[in-house]
Amino acid sequence: MSDRVFLTGASGYIGGRLAPRLLEEGYAVRCLARSPRKLDARPWRVDPRVEVVRGDMSDEGELSEQMRGCRFAYYLVHSMEASVGAYAERDAELARAFALAAETAGVERIIYLGGLGEMGDDLSEHLRSRREVERELASGAVPVTTLRAAMIIGSGSASFEILRYLVERLPAMVTPRWVRTESQPVAVRDVLHWLVACLRTPGTAGRAIEIGGPDVMEYRDLMRVMAEELGLPRRLIVPVPVLTPRLSSLWIGLVTPVGSAIARPLAEGLRNRVVVTDPSGMALMPHEPVGVRESIRRALGTTREGAVETRWSAAGPIPGDPDWAGGTAFTDERTIDVEAPCAGVYRAFCRVGGGHGWYAADALWRIRGWMDKLVGGPGLRRGRRDPENVEFGEALDFWRVVGVEPDRRLTLRAEMKLPGVAVLDLVTEPIGEGRSRLTMTARFRPKGLFGILYWYAVLPAHALVFGGMLRGMKRAAEADTEGRDSDRAG
Repeated sequence: MSDRVFLTGASGYIGGRLAPRLLEEGYAVRCLARSPRKLDARPWRVDPRVEVVRGDMSDEGELSEQMRGCRFAYYLVHSMEASVGAYAERDAELARAFALAAETAGVERIIYLGGLGEMGDDLSEHLRSRREVERELASGAVPVTTLRAAMIIGSGSASFEILRYLVERLPAMVTPRWVRTESQPVAVRDVLHWLVACLRTPGTAGRAIEIGGPDVMEYRDLMRVMAEELGLPRRLIVPVPVLTPRLSSLWIGLVTPVGSAIARPLAEGLRNRVVVTDPSGMALMPHEPVGVRESIRRALGTTREGAVETRWSAAGPIPGDPDWAGGTAFTDERTIDVEAPCAGVYRAFCRVGGGHGWYAADALWRIRGWMDKLVGGPGLRRGRRDPENVEFGEALDFWRVVGVEPDRRLTLRAEMKLPGVAVLDLVTEPIGEGRSRLTMTARFRPKGLFGILYWYAVLPAHALVFGGMLRGMKRAAEADTEGRDSDRAG
């Protein structure tokens, strides 16, 4: 059997970084994706050793056929949002089906990334679910290698974003008691090393391996290190016993880019001490992991450089485009002519969101972001992965990229809390030598009477917001084109 790897979660935070590292080590990679287009812009996607198959693991027979011919299979999928209800039961079902499918397909080994934490009555539902997934994966005949990790520190991870935003925005924090809990964080680069190294280490088959960095510290000390690396004054941290995981998750959802539904299981897991108690598994794969301060420093540097490889917000299914043919649908279409080619206009499209802003009425966008956070939406703080380039499926503040046609079109679907479905379509077409026409179309399908009232309430602001965006993109595209022409002339 060839060294072909079956990789789930390739569009997620860990899977998206693992795929190129597997290729570097000489493996062929077959990726399972619910939305294969989300992988199209990844640099490693063009490697001839990469296959992408569509699926969601709901059909065991189909999954077995998709795995056939693969020697190893990575299980890197899980439900994070507590709001989905019985996420633990769903995770267990998927793991059970995965184990049976792997056995039928003749897979030699399953590799799973789980969570540290000692079993006991106080173990959070989040970590208990990870252990149940371990058991279900091991219920079949295929040996399983489980890597158990605590907080993973890396640019773009949900845990890192929570930590960074809390420290950046709050000079003083009233916190739950879990800030005194000990943790052994690990850098994402070290997690990826062990995920690959275990394939060539037979002794890791059929066992759970605890992995961690060299430092064990309380969460409040993590916050202090983060403040120092950010160049901020020492943060005042006051632990109190009355903040529950639910209240903590609501606060995290308000202050950070991570929504409360995702923050809830993370906050619950923080109450458990997560420290390596058996280092023998790591000893099978000798490696010198970096410490907390160095891993935070590298992650911050990557973020500042705009070189974030993957982000937590890109994971998850992409909803289908709404059917605009049925029911009431409102449209606001605006055009402007630009003294720049389509490629320059498209580059202006791709800069929206994140630190660049939205070309106009940024104060209104910020207010809308705060309103969205208050009602449980993502708000503006999810930012973006890269300051210049966009990929299908990634998040741009409270929008999701649902359509990409290079040098022609960018389509965004709103994920803010709305009484309806909203899509923003940006299209450019040539109208002469070095000139193009930019068309911006906002479409809204209301849900009920409140949705209709909402559309008419915000309609007066469209001229300021969308009109300003058009003019801002025009200026940016023309300035970009002039700059490129000057560089060529020089």
